[in-house]
Amino acid sequence: MKIKTIRVTPIAFRDPPLLNASGIHEPYALRSIIEVEGENGVVGLGESYGDAPVLEVLQAMVEPLVGLDSWDLNALRERVVQTVARLPRPEAGAELAPGSHPSKQVANAYSAFEVAFLDLTARTLGIPLVDLLGGRVRDKVPYSAYLFFKYAEHIDSPYPPDAWGEALNEEQIVAQARTMIETYGFESIKLKAGALDPDHEVACLNALKKAFPEAPLRIDPNANWSVETSIRLAGELGDILQYYEDPTPGLEGMAEVHRATGLPLATNMVVTDFDEFRRSLALGSVQIVLSDHHYWGGLRDTQVLARMCETFDLGISMHSNSHLGISLMAMTHVAASVRNLSYACDTHYPWQEADEEVIVGGKLPIVGGCVELTDKPGLGVELDHDQLAKLHAQFLSIDIRSRDDARQMRKYKPEWTNPKPRF
Repeated sequence: MKIKTIRVTPIAFRDPPLLNASGIHEPYALRSIIEVEGENGVVGLGESYGDAPVLEVLQAMVEPLVGLDSWDLNALRERVVQTVARLPRPEAGAELAPGSHPSKQVANAYSAFEVAFLDLTARTLGIPLVDLLGGRVRDKVPYSAYLFFKYAEHIDSPYPPDAWGEALNEEQIVAQARTMIETYGFESIKLKAGALDPDHEVACLNALKKAFPEAPLRIDPNANWSVETSIRLAGELGDILQYYEDPTPGLEGMAEVHRATGLPLATNMVVTDFDEFRRSLALGSVQIVLSDHHYWGGLRDTQVLARMCETFDLGISMHSNSHLGISLMAMTHVAASVRNLSYACDTHYPWQEADEEVIVGGKLPIVGGCVELTDKPGLGVELDHDQLAKLHAQFLSIDIRSRDDARQMRKYKPEWTNPKPRF
């Protein structure tokens, strides 16, 4: 199916004051919504980052992709490479995750359009997108409760406080988990760490174990603990962890922690492309790779990664950043096609407000901790153009153009810096 028109729309939606290793979430998250319309009038959808450097590449791709066939993913990749090569290279700086690093420009852009191309092709054929990925091996994809330390509201109160409230101590974190589990049925729990004193964060994880003794637990300090701190705390965490996610920076640091503790280490930070995968194998750095199709290069490259993990006896699951329903369905379709999905996937989806979804019908249901595939064609969701216009107007009304959690934290603590590791 030939491409007739492409639209890239930047949007912004409310993001809670969630604490992390870099600082605190800004009050609005940025995303981009991609519409790829074929000559038959069918529209394929994609969702990606909305930060200025990514948006520049996505918008530059509009003209080069018109006339391409939605089946021709090799030509898509070639045109992405050519377009990125012509653009000024952004400076490295405030990246919070591999997806925002300049080295991921090609992977980011290719993934955004690959999803939309696959969606268009599947809709044209009248089949679910997962069928283009080889078919589903499961109908329901499990996700994990994703807990954060957080403030009750953003500084300067740009909008009313969210319903979650403050979460800084053990009781509040347990209450947050209980709400998530009662609302969505999650069976496993992940705590975002690296924000407060490590011993306090471990105490909160122990409180979660006491409150939910059957739930698999994970902790993610986002590489904000030193090797020494990571090893010391492993002695307290070893009996309760399903896996230890990115406790310390670098492939070498992770390898040292694994050698010293024997704990399975997971990552979305030090194995983010196939070259790092190879280096990690040589060092023994990680045992579980948390994929993210947004920066691994799309859904089919995610399947390649899954097969490599199976070959080398590594676990695989999925990382998440602030996203809406189009990304959630893309994650779900590829996860449904991966035979060796080892653990429940991450998702920020519960943190996004119900009135700021861009798909028809509002937020997707998460039942029993799972997102269920349907037999609807493509991704199985439709774009709500009124919501898209609303969130685009919100993007135009704010001055955030690239996420910077350290900059936001300096509004609370002017002396804030961002060393890694901090503890």
